[in-house]
Amino acid sequence: MDLIIFDLDGTLINSEAILLGAQYETFKRCGRVHPGREAGLGIVGLTLDIALARLAGLDEPDDVLTQTYREVFGAMRLRAQADPSLDEPLFPGVAETLVRLRSVPGLKLGIATGKSRKGAEFIVERHGWQGLFDTVQSADDAPSKPHPGMILNAMAETSAAAGRTAMVGDSSFDIEMAVAAGVVPVAVSWGFQPVESLIALGARHALREITELPAALGLAQAAVA
Repeated sequence: MDLIIFDLDGTLINSEAILLGAQYETFKRCGRVHPGREAGLGIVGLTLDIALARLAGLDEPDDVLTQTYREVFGAMRLRAQADPSLDEPLFPGVAETLVRLRSVPGLKLGIATGKSRKGAEFIVERHGWQGLFDTVQSADDAPSKPHPGMILNAMAETSAAAGRTAMVGDSSFDIEMAVAAGVVPVAVSWGFQPVESLIALGARHALREITELPAALGLAQAAVA
């Protein structure tokens, strides 16, 4: 493999509490009824304005909804420093697996997230990932998933071939994006959307644990602890 790209929310980090909390508070402030947990998690991965519009049943993004969410989420991020329930921890095995993958000669790692670049950089700093990823693609760099732009940008930046690139994610948007870009789609089973639906969309591998990723992609060296 030349490049492995990871989604963030629901794939590497468990951000369910803060994302749903911010959604519920935003809808409350805007006088809207939130459609529930499943719907709230189902739009994670899309660019923020598109995600909120879809969640609210709107045809077009709503600036008030988007700005309110940014304010609410920013305040929750500050509270998270003293409130562990709002933290965004790594899923089990993520830290160790990333270190193993980093040790594979010639292999590069990337991120493709619906977060803003500021949000992506926060997560990178929060988990001490400076220098770990060779490319970071965000909502500020390409159209919203499932458009393949983020993956195409990442491959161009790292000189990776499509057939030697994998996209690892937990949402339909990740798998559809991977299929559109012609890379290897890898689904995870611990995320925000049912893994069965991701397999139906074309995921070539379905992981029960992140530690299975090296072997699934034929990276024997990384699979050894």
